[in-house]
Formats: sequence, structure tokens, C-alpha cells
Amino acid sequence: MDGNTAKLDLPGLHLRDISHAYGVRRAVDRVTLSVAPGELVCLLGPSGCGKTTLLRLAAGLESLQVGSVALDGHVLAMPGREVPPEARGIGLVFQDYALFPHLDVAGNVAFGIGALPAKAREARVAETLAQVGMLDYAKAWPHELSGGQQQRVALARALAPRPRVVLMDEPFSGLDSRLRETIRDDTLHVLKESGAATLMVTHDPEEAMFMADRIAVMREGRIEQFAAPDRVYAEPASAFVTHFFGQVNEWVGKVADGRVATPFGEVDAAGHADAANVRVLIRPEALKLSRIADNAAEPACVAKVIAARLLGRSSWVHLCLGRTQKPDAHLHFHARVPGRFLPAEGDVLAVALDPREAFIFAADVPN
Repeated sequence: MDGNTAKLDLPGLHLRDISHAYGVRRAVDRVTLSVAPGELVCLLGPSGCGKTTLLRLAAGLESLQVGSVALDGHVLAMPGREVPPEARGIGLVFQDYALFPHLDVAGNVAFGIGALPAKAREARVAETLAQVGMLDYAKAWPHELSGGQQQRVALARALAPRPRVVLMDEPFSGLDSRLRETIRDDTLHVLKESGAATLMVTHDPEEAMFMADRIAVMREGRIEQFAAPDRVYAEPASAFVTHFFGQVNEWVGKVADGRVATPFGEVDAAGHADAANVRVLIRPEALKLSRIADNAAEPACVAKVIAARLLGRSSWVHLCLGRTQKPDAHLHFHARVPGRFLPAEGDVLAVALDPREAFIFAADVPN
């Protein structure tokens, strides 16, 4: 199924032609997307791009102005007709977890399944807490829990009613980086085991890559690209998407015979007319650095090291083109090298380009 086509008669969550405005400001502009059962879709974008508004519309926390929301072929919302949030079969996990302070952990998880007989309710609470590794904390109070523990309880509460859809709004943003990695890994496995269709909001590209089966990159209320993480990263649809996934080196050039020249070599410019001005965006990992052997011929491209820093799993190298003594702002670029690679300041290195990590867009299209 095309990433931007929602077929309302199929299982899962379907948002179709949704627009929403606050006064004169349009927060969501003609968005269509679907989330299949067992699939996790991330809404990714900067603050103010409309991703949280879209999530709230799916949840029924905002009244729908234009479009429709459907679940498993049943319309949940259209203008003038809304199923209330509690009747939608949707589990919600908020950024601040929103646990009830007057209820213990078991009481929080049981909140949405009060219609079950007491024994069935107790069994379901225990089952769900065990899923998230919190069974031993059933009698604890929310204020006694760490942030990571509260997040696990919030997830258990959302899953206890066996929802067909789970909506998550920046669920890991309040956690420190080390704990965040552990919690989101556990959360991914629990969600996959549940089989629910999951729509998650994040502003973190790495988190979206880690969690999502598909990513919807949003910009100014619209979806810029909706595809699997590898396609969004390796085949970005726009300069905006390319930039959003990390720092890039940029070069402006002119197409000639279907190619464009860069300081690192020519790049295929298929799809752009000859003589057109284009922007070439090159990821730092696309630049391959190597030391120049004594008495070796001068490489096609050389650069002088300005600084090199170890970032853990990779090294970040600041360079300027050529053998100049001072870096020129227009010739300053960055390379990311796997592992430990720390040449000394002033070293001259050979530079080669992997053209698969170079992306070309019309020069008159802004980020």
C-alpha cells in the first residue's frame, strides 16, 4: 500500500484528508496516513509542525474539522460526528505519563478495565505489569517510582484494555539518554507483542529510526515523506528531510551532461536539466578519509585537518579543502569516520566521495 494512501476498509487506523486550524493558523494540512495492526508509525518533525495535533485528532481530544478518522473500517470521527475518546478502543501514553497520584500502580493499570469482573481484572493487571517488568511494584505509588518506571506503568495502563490502537506523544523525552535507550527497546517489544497499531510522536530522528516500521516526516502541517526508515534516510524526498536527519555538507553547482561537479568528484544529477543550479547535500559519512603515503601521487581531492574528536562509536573530523593554512568558510566541511580516527591538526588527508550518500535538489527550493 502506498505510504500516503489510507484505505478505510482495511484493518488498522486510517486518517484521511485531515486538516485542522487554530484561528488563521493551519496546524495540519490535508494529511492522509494509515497504521496497520502490529505496525509502529512515527510522526517525526520539528516543534510546531502539527504532529501532536494530528495525534490528538486521532485520539478524539480535538474535534475534527476536516477529514475522517477510522479504525478497522468503522468511522470514529468526521466533522459533526465524533465517537468519544474513551469509546474508541485507543490506548494513550503521554509525555508526562499522567499517572493518577491517588491510585497505586495496580489501581492505575486497572483504571480502564473496570468493567471486567474482579478476578479477571486482577489477572489482567498482573499480566500487563509482568509484560513491562513492573509486577513487583503493583502496590507502589507513582511518586515512589523513577521516570522510567512511571513510563512502564503508563504503557501498561494503555495496554490493559487490549486496545487496537496505541497513541504515544514523546513518551521517552523525559528520560536520560542511557535509560531512554533501554526503555524504548523494551517498549518496542511490548508493543509488537500486543499487535496494536501504534502511532508515536517524536522530534528525534534517531528515535524514529529505532522505533518505526514507517516514518512520516512532517513539515508545516504536511507530510514531507512517508516511508520505511531506510528509505527516508537513503532516499530523502527533499532537502528538508535530508537536513532533519543530521548535519550535511552542502555544495551548490550547475548540471552539465547529467552530472554536477563537487570538490570531491562528480555526482549523477539525473532528473535535473542541464544548466540548472542544484544543491548537493553530502552526509559526513559519505566522505572517506585516508592518509597519503610518502611519495604517492597527489590524490584528486585533499583536505587539511582543523580538528578531530572521538564521539564514541565514531570520530568527527573538521577539514578544509586543499592544503591551505587557514580554513575558508566556503571550503570547510565535516566527515564522520567509524571507530577511532584522530589525525593531528594540520595533517593532510585524501578524501573520496561515496556518491550514494550525496543527494541533489533544485537550488531554488528552501530547506
